[in-house]
Amino acid sequence: MQADLAAKFPVVQETYAEASEILGYDLWQLVQDGPAERLGATVVTQPAMLAAGTAAYRVWQAAGGTRPAQMAGHSLGEYTALVCAGAVAFADAVRVVKRRSELMQEAVPVGIGAMAAVLGLDDETIISLCEEASTIGIAEPVNFNSPGQVVIAGHATAVSQAVAFAKEHGARRAIVLPVSVPSHSSLMRDAGASLAETLDATDFKAPDIRVISAATAKPYGDAADIRRKLSLQVYSPVLWVRTVEAMIAAGATSIIECGPGKVLAGLVRRIDKSKPVACIDNNDSLQKALQG
Repeated sequence: MQADLAAKFPVVQETYAEASEILGYDLWQLVQDGPAERLGATVVTQPAMLAAGTAAYRVWQAAGGTRPAQMAGHSLGEYTALVCAGAVAFADAVRVVKRRSELMQEAVPVGIGAMAAVLGLDDETIISLCEEASTIGIAEPVNFNSPGQVVIAGHATAVSQAVAFAKEHGARRAIVLPVSVPSHSSLMRDAGASLAETLDATDFKAPDIRVISAATAKPYGDAADIRRKLSLQVYSPVLWVRTVEAMIAAGATSIIECGPGKVLAGLVRRIDKSKPVACIDNNDSLQKALQG
């Protein structure tokens, strides 16, 4: 992950080193060499994604990329956006994300919660199916990723029931995901409330660049507003479709994804095919983004 960029831009490993000092382990070595099981744990994945996104944006800056007019992030990516927009120091964000991941992992015992992806059904149908499945536990839509792609979460039994209902209603695909934390569901409410204590002790300021909250599809405001929305987003759905639409309505002419992979770039294309989309996950894609 990001080894290609690191070979050319020292700021990549510098970013991981800064995170490693706070985390107490070598994050760069872990993302390069694994083991995958440890990297896949929520308490490691979240800090790793924060470092990856921040490193990619710092590469963009080092390569002479233009200053963005606005930013957004999908779930954990909101922390990256706030760091890059100057609302919080990277080191402070690592500390908050570390605590966030611990609280989320502790909130629901392993095996009790689950998440599932449903493709090919409209939002209203999925909301209805979740309500029907909720007679045996919590099942809620938690990621509105693109038209026809929604992730649900809650109690494992209820999520499995919702998956079965989705298949009966003609979903193109409905599959339980290999995660144990039912992120963004109401089962995370206590985690969000507990995170507020850490957020209150962290120095935030209004961002220098407009940042859209994916929990509300509205811009972050002052420090108090940032703390409130970051607590809220732990147990609120990711409104990614509305967030991208808000960015476009505010004048976005092109969108660039910072970080490994191209998942968000693909979602943006499904939301609005008229806007150029690029990503920064290696040197080739960086050059294409710079030229675009």
